[in-house]
Amino acid sequence: MDILACPMCRNFPLRLIVFRRESRYSVNEAMKCELYCSYHDGMIEQLKETKCVECYSYEIMDGLLICKRCGRWYAIIDEIPIMLPDNFRDRKREKEFIERWGDKIPPEVLKTASMD
Repeated sequence: MDILACPMCRNFPLRLIVFRRESRYSVNEAMKCELYCSYHDGMIEQLKETKCVECYSYEIMDGLLICKRCGRWYAIIDEIPIMLPDNFRDRKREKEFIERWGDKIPPEVLKTASMD
């Protein structure tokens, strides 16, 4: 999450919502977020406490990234964030994603998704 920015407006950081995650087999104790912790939704320097080892023990399988500036959203499907510019987005795949996870997607995202 430290390196992901919105491909359209270049905003950093992006909001993360996790729908499905799986445990990793091994975690390096030295792994830490450098700038931004998506699980705690804050810049590292402003957070009082983080649980980096716990966070890094999970692989995000399905989820959602939301740009707080322009409101665009990007699906995470099978561990891969699909962060394409608007003209390259696969609307059919996005519709399937919304149908699968719609009950966990924030209403403001569903509203913009239905207009796309």
